[in-house]
Amino acid sequence: MPDMVILDLMMPEVDGLTVCARLRAFSDVPILVLSARSQERQKVAALDAGADDYLTKPFGMDELTARIRAALRRTKRVRQMPAPTFTAGALVVDYDRRLAFKSGQELKLTPIEYDILQYLTQNADRVITHRQILSRVWGPENSEETQYLRVHVGNLRRKIEQDPSRPRLIVTEPGVGYRFKAEEEGTGSK
Repeated sequence: MPDMVILDLMMPEVDGLTVCARLRAFSDVPILVLSARSQERQKVAALDAGADDYLTKPFGMDELTARIRAALRRTKRVRQMPAPTFTAGALVVDYDRRLAFKSGQELKLTPIEYDILQYLTQNADRVITHRQILSRVWGPENSEETQYLRVHVGNLRRKIEQDPSRPRLIVTEPGVGYRFKAEEEGTGSK
């Protein structure tokens, strides 16, 4: 995942507002929109689509770099303050200690299983694509190896789910990826 996205609204094949909205569907990465469009309604549309900032062309490089630094400072502060634990029913993930517990018992997770669980819980209730998980856990060079991911998710489900044959926490989004469902009552970060 990038640290920041700088997005022009006028692109050849897809509109920048569409790209912005699609990015927001799965990521909270800061988005800075660049555009020659200077009308207020266009700026509002970009911000409503999920942009964090809007810069009208022409602009100076000093202003652009200052806006990038400001966005990254805000992101850095947020990323440095993650919830120390995540709870979903009987499952507790302790991010600081890299441990997971089910009904108070420590789970014996491999480093890869823990990394998958951490990434999914930190993005709970969002669809995370196979490619995103593979890139995050194994690195971008392995982003097409979905069989690796299926095996590890299956092992992880056996450890965290009440009934691994009918998963309620790690749900498959067919042809896309996985979603960690934390919407049941009493779940979420603490």
